[in-house]
Amino acid sequence: MHVISRKRLREFAAAHPDSEQALDTWYRVAKGAKWAKLLDVQKVYSATEAAGRFTVFNIRGNHYRLIT
Repeated sequence: MHVISRKRLREFAAAHPDSEQALDTWYRVAKGAKWAKLLDVQKVYSATEAAGRFTVFNIRGNHYRLIT
């Protein structure tokens, strides 16, 4: 996966400190991932779902949602 900007994740984490660790973990995993389809993503993040052409990740036990 190609993450365009980590800056937005850091800005969000600054405003919501309880999300920082989960977002950092997501970033590190996603940055090196070679996902081709949703099932590949769900092997790592089982609660991930598709919403149209977007992928929705539950962050910090579904306290936050990251739409990619």
